[in-house]
Amino acid sequence: MSLTRRDFARKSAITGAGVALAGSVGALATAPNALASTETDTESADGAPAHGHHGVGYGPLLPDPDGILALPAGFRYEIITYSGKTRLESGEFTPSNHDGTATFRGPRGTTLLVNNHELAGARAQWPHPVPLTEGLVYDPAAAGGCTVVEVRHGGEVAEWVGIAGTATNCAGGSTPWGTWLTCEETEDKAGKNGFTKDHGYVFEVDPEDRRANRDPQPVKAFGRYAHEAVVIDPKRGHAYLTEDASSPNGLFYRWAPPEGFRHGRGKLRTLADDAGVLQAFKCFDSGGTFVDDLSRATKAGTVFGVDWVDVPDRDAKTVSVRKQFTTGQVTRARKLEGMWWGDGGVYVVSSFARAESPVQHDGQVWFYDPKRRTLTLKVLLGVNPDPAEDGAFDGPDNITVSPYGGLVIAEDGEGVQHLFGATDSGRTYPIARNELNLGIPEEPEYSEFTGVTFSPDGRTLFANIQTPGIMLAITGPWKRQKRG
Repeated sequence: MSLTRRDFARKSAITGAGVALAGSVGALATAPNALASTETDTESADGAPAHGHHGVGYGPLLPDPDGILALPAGFRYEIITYSGKTRLESGEFTPSNHDGTATFRGPRGTTLLVNNHELAGARAQWPHPVPLTEGLVYDPAAAGGCTVVEVRHGGEVAEWVGIAGTATNCAGGSTPWGTWLTCEETEDKAGKNGFTKDHGYVFEVDPEDRRANRDPQPVKAFGRYAHEAVVIDPKRGHAYLTEDASSPNGLFYRWAPPEGFRHGRGKLRTLADDAGVLQAFKCFDSGGTFVDDLSRATKAGTVFGVDWVDVPDRDAKTVSVRKQFTTGQVTRARKLEGMWWGDGGVYVVSSFARAESPVQHDGQVWFYDPKRRTLTLKVLLGVNPDPAEDGAFDGPDNITVSPYGGLVIAEDGEGVQHLFGATDSGRTYPIARNELNLGIPEEPEYSEFTGVTFSPDGRTLFANIQTPGIMLAITGPWKRQKRG
């Protein structure tokens, strides 16, 4: 049943502009470069702003003598994979450009991770592409794909190819039935970069059953565009998908399964190319006014109503999906990136909005409530005036819901790069800082954090430094975060 603009305006009048927040992350989660933040930062012993205080966070970050990862006191990290240094079971080096990652319970108490490798363009340009393992290749000309990593007892690690011959594998997402959906953030068609097949699809990878990954086929029902992330609603079966694209800005999509379809291992492969309904979102405010771009929201706690508009040609045979809509038909947003299912809905990131957007900001995190059909702005980061200075967060990207409350976010902004947390009430605090390449844009080794995800038991936080490609396991005195 569609929630009309009139319905939303009526409900807003009854409930106080619809500001009954859903989910565990509060309306204010921005500091120190916050819009409408109430937090006052203190100073740590080394002179850096201490985002976490009064029981929030874990204290200041301590420099790493090995020059890789700064962490709070009591925390430690281990390197799980390192491109060009660690090797796959088959003997090749771990591929580079680590991106989206998820964890799964493996056999005999092990932990399985699936790790995307965001490798774009011609295969020959990459020194460590995903190896073309026989039977697991979609397009032999493409460099990307994902690997499966098994962390065994005693710290032993094994890694093998999950899928190869795909392109620009970005955030992706896990499924309720225990598989991984790897997303191609590209629209390149056969013939470009020497590709033999069209790209811009989602593929399913099974971390446990290697045989299930043979002869990889795209889930064309999800559409062909610059995919970033995907999550599955475990109750309704809907897939939600983000698009990281510009000129014009990308879209937030929902795929509704066909009647009678039941999700499960290998079921997506059985779908017809046009199965179900793929739709793009259209937002309106409490007064019923259409919202053209999410950057229009300038206050944390803003709530929009959401309608869904059918995509005319999901395979984008002649026109990119996002360009198939005219002005006023859909809502757009700059750099729609990471997503995570939690609290009965979808947390979704708009990484930053600058020249391509009506209003500038350096990051938003929204919460979509499928029951209420509302989108609530949870995190809003103001434009970072000095990215080279350690003390402000910008450019949220990959995201996960923390078992200790709130969110953990991987930063992909300018300048210094962090993993940071946002509490239920909105305070932010640092968890880690990339010291291998500090993220100054002029430096050739500028790199983002990616693949933030907790182990199934919640004791280990995994994250990646994308360049050169390092998977890290972070452990320490995790604690339930107070609201602040």
